[in-house]
Amino acid sequence: MGNDHILGVKETQRLPGLLYKGSFLQRIGTVHFEAAEVFFVLKILADNQSHSPCSLFWCLVFEDLFDHSFTPNMNSSEAASDQNNCGICRSSLTTEQGQAIFTAECSHCFHYPCIANNVQHGNLCCPICRAKWNKDNVPFQVPPPQNNNSAAIPPHIPFPSQQQPRWYQYPSMQEPEYPPEPPTFSDDEPLQSSTSPIQSLVPQKITLKTHTESPAISAAQLSSNFPVLVSICAPPLNDSEGHGRTPIDLVTVLDVSGSMQGTKISLLKQAVTFVIENLGPSDRLSIVSFSSGSRRVFPLQRMSVDGRESAILAIESLRAGGATNIAEGLKKGTKVLEDRRERNPVSSIILLSDGKDTYNTTANRLLNQLPDSIRSSDMQQETPVHTFGFGYDHDPNIMHAISDVSGGTFSFIESVEMIQDSFALCIGGLLSVVAQEVRLTVRSASPGVKILAIPSGRHVNEISTEGQQGVVHVGNMYAEEEKQFLVYLTVPESSAPHTKTSLLEVLCMYKDLASNELMEVQGEKIEILRPEVCSPAEKTVSLEVDRQRNRILVAEAIAEAQRLAEIGNLEGAQALLAQRKEILSTSTAAQAGDFHSNLFETELREMMDRMASMKLYKRTGRAYALSGLSSHMLQRATARGDTGFACCRMVAPRGGFGGGKAKAAIASSGDAPGELPAAVGAFEIPAMVRMVEKSQKMNQPAQDQV
Repeated sequence: MGNDHILGVKETQRLPGLLYKGSFLQRIGTVHFEAAEVFFVLKILADNQSHSPCSLFWCLVFEDLFDHSFTPNMNSSEAASDQNNCGICRSSLTTEQGQAIFTAECSHCFHYPCIANNVQHGNLCCPICRAKWNKDNVPFQVPPPQNNNSAAIPPHIPFPSQQQPRWYQYPSMQEPEYPPEPPTFSDDEPLQSSTSPIQSLVPQKITLKTHTESPAISAAQLSSNFPVLVSICAPPLNDSEGHGRTPIDLVTVLDVSGSMQGTKISLLKQAVTFVIENLGPSDRLSIVSFSSGSRRVFPLQRMSVDGRESAILAIESLRAGGATNIAEGLKKGTKVLEDRRERNPVSSIILLSDGKDTYNTTANRLLNQLPDSIRSSDMQQETPVHTFGFGYDHDPNIMHAISDVSGGTFSFIESVEMIQDSFALCIGGLLSVVAQEVRLTVRSASPGVKILAIPSGRHVNEISTEGQQGVVHVGNMYAEEEKQFLVYLTVPESSAPHTKTSLLEVLCMYKDLASNELMEVQGEKIEILRPEVCSPAEKTVSLEVDRQRNRILVAEAIAEAQRLAEIGNLEGAQALLAQRKEILSTSTAAQAGDFHSNLFETELREMMDRMASMKLYKRTGRAYALSGLSSHMLQRATARGDTGFACCRMVAPRGGFGGGKAKAAIASSGDAPGELPAAVGAFEIPAMVRMVEKSQKMNQPAQDQV
């Protein structure tokens, strides 16, 4: 067969990912069928000069699909050496490893688990020579062929919803053998005690702070869009070391597909081990891994001394191989939390993946498969999924969509060295939750004062009774975390000069985790002076209000620029970012040298750099933008890879955290290399900073040796 035509299809019309005799097309593709869609990830492991086991396998697959021979010619030396390897996973057939060997009637040999898995869909053809086997001569049960109303698909090639057979994995990579999973995961270890140390702690209340844009509005003036800043400040931990803090149920859902092999999975194991070592005896951890399918590797157990040792052994057992099925991993992780018999006050899921979902190519398709229990409609969901997209090949749209719908954050891990510090940033917050079900209520305090808008990002807000009341659903809050909301008002003229106009009454309700009681905090009534003529001092713009206005400006700019980039209009995206950067630089806060406003300006500049070309945008810009949006929409720190920032030695080996890092600001902070400046980003809290410092100190000896 020549290279000009494949199955009568001209060179220019080749199906994406199609293999032909003697070589691989250098690409990844998807093969579509009318009756069903079967997705194949074609990893290029051979060239025109060699016939790897992988290329031989895929040629055999396409022989089945198209009833046409594509099998490369194999010389005698290749054939002889191939007899020593399993015909499916291609690893050695030595019996010294304690593995059962199956020799078929056609004389080809396979590991018993490999061939048993291969025939689970009714396939009785030799994967090597295609000889038909007599089912009476095989030592395992063979189910009848699957009839999915599609004669075009051989019975041993399943639909995407079915578990993939062993041959779908990367060559030489077998999934470790695990005992069968129970039908329900109600085997969680009981909580340590009903009299948890946290119950004996004295609760510290949330505090409320307010700022008006200016101290006064002239009596004769009607202000149609007057901003008032309301800040919710969570209390600190009773003990900075975390003793007596709120315990957590944490599930790590880890990608162990073939692309994770090598350095990636080694550093992932190291990062998860760091998480394990920083959990306390009241915390519980479960480990779920996924590739083509999913597996609960470790049940929900307390991280006592024995529990930690067992969890670390489970992590060390992970091996990379197979495709990427994010939905299955998430469903398994969610099931662990849904089936548990007892519950810690805080629960969360951490999801890491370095690739695109093989089975769900769009975010909507994947989200439709997720359980309702991790979908958050009003930020009251207490099981957020914090997602980590690793490297340049993951799908940031899907990872961001998962975090967004669940109320979690999306972090972009650009470089290998950032994995552990990124996890440290996340768990630093998760291990410091002090309040849940936080709800902010603002009410008009005078006739004519109406609430127009409350830009609240991902936090759902409701404005009711014709602008007389506004509610923001905040969800949970970490220790010393601050959430700020601008409330835009209509303020009428005043008929009584030299008096005050009451603008808002502020109330915050939440569940305090130290006492497990519902708490209510009443803020001071917000008032404003009404002179006949405002003095220059009374016209002074509040830096706090202007800073928050700048942050919202940046978040909206990134969202709009990202939308323009997605439709290919990079020129428009760049122009928009440049315009917003100019507006920000001339703002009152920026002119006053406000640190965070400088961070925001640097963030816009960095975003412009990553949108310099479509290639660069797809490689890093999209993930960087979505991670930034995740941070701004929740006012919560995320990790974002950024090798160009001057803070790379101080915050992460090759990355920056939070809502943008200012090169100049960090570089000129006066801190010694390896130290964190007093303010490292827009949303980091002390517990996060301490955990990242701890991670970096652990890695310092290894870095010094490099």
